[in-house]
Amino acid sequence: MTGNPQPAPARTILALGDAFYDPVAAADFPQAIMRFRNDRAAAEIGVDELNDDAWVRHFGRFEPILGSLGEPLALRYHGHQFRQYNPEIGDGRGFLFAQFRDRAGRLVDLGTKGSGKTPYSRFGDGRLTLKGGVREILATEMLEALGVPTSRTLSLIETGEALERNDEPSPTRAAVLVRLSHSHIRIGTFQRLAYHRDAENMARLVDYVLVNLLDQPGGPDGPARLLDAVVARTARLAASYMAAGFVHGVLNSDNINVTGESFDYGPWRFTPTWDPAFTAAYFDHAGLYAFGRQPEAIHWDALQLAVSLRLIADAEPLIASLDTFPERYQAAVTDALLWRLGVVPRGDSQDRAVIQAVEQALRSTNGSIDRFFFDAFGGTLPAEDAFADARGALTGYAPRKPRDHDYWRGEPCSLLIDEVEAIWSAIDERDDWVPLHAKVAAIRAMGAALS
Repeated sequence: MTGNPQPAPARTILALGDAFYDPVAAADFPQAIMRFRNDRAAAEIGVDELNDDAWVRHFGRFEPILGSLGEPLALRYHGHQFRQYNPEIGDGRGFLFAQFRDRAGRLVDLGTKGSGKTPYSRFGDGRLTLKGGVREILATEMLEALGVPTSRTLSLIETGEALERNDEPSPTRAAVLVRLSHSHIRIGTFQRLAYHRDAENMARLVDYVLVNLLDQPGGPDGPARLLDAVVARTARLAASYMAAGFVHGVLNSDNINVTGESFDYGPWRFTPTWDPAFTAAYFDHAGLYAFGRQPEAIHWDALQLAVSLRLIADAEPLIASLDTFPERYQAAVTDALLWRLGVVPRGDSQDRAVIQAVEQALRSTNGSIDRFFFDAFGGTLPAEDAFADARGALTGYAPRKPRDHDYWRGEPCSLLIDEVEAIWSAIDERDDWVPLHAKVAAIRAMGAALS
């Protein structure tokens, strides 16, 4: 797709028809206090010049954006949640508020979290805690800096409500968040159509995704090409999680975007060490979505897309694409880890030998992931005996960029749970937002040093 000279509002989702969504109204919040606006992301869609009042009207009161959707839409989908199929879900505390074509010509969705009840809220209140919003800011900023394809947090507005929650001290403060992402079409969107045996709308959805999100034409072989693209993108997503030391926590099929972009951060964490059994969600008792099992989990979700597409496609080409996931993942995780090591890939079997040796050493030493990658950037590995094989394998690799950014003269930027809790405590106890904004600045400095 050729780039557009200027971003522009869009309403492309309407071409799918009303079988895919329900018009809803945003909650009428008692207050709207702007707490975070991401002007860097906003510039991509041309809304960075909004003044604060207009920002709150659009992203706290959800006044429609001229040229985009006239009313919010709660999207319909199903999904496997911890491997149990659930046909009763959908956008339960969020909606699609607007669409844009960004400066690169890509279709971008503005989706919400905590914007009120919808037909899919079930027993929920449709709200988001302020702590949950703060955590999503931190997750998206850190992942973007570490090269993970991720949604961005565009806006966080405190809403003046007191929420009751079972898993944190209550009542607690409420907020509404707006995220910017390249679509909110999930694997679960396809699963819902397969569940209802709706072949006509399945074909319509395949063409929508191919044309508007993947820059490909529709056509009879569309389902196979769609799956192939999703397998490639989700393999890269899984690889980027591993290189970042990130654990999403809830890799259900309704949380996997067909563009391969990570989103919807609930009980996420960064693992302090290379521990494959490390989990993020306190309720993940079996470790289904543990750090080391994330590639397996995402591959399984891609399988559910293949199963759904069988409604309108032959099995053979779908199986062929699905079977490429392991190979694509291995190539992607090699590239992602070499990127974080700060060296130029050679493009041969030696690359994989380096990664195998580094992974083995990290696991055996149980050291800090963040300290290791900070010190090793450019190809200088620790002098410990455990890294001897990795040092030998890395001989001859060139640094991909110099260590001349100010970031390298400080300490490694990490985002472990204790710091996340401390940032929240400053807000909760003293209404002190300085630590949050300082952390965002530090994360962006790291991103500039790595990119």
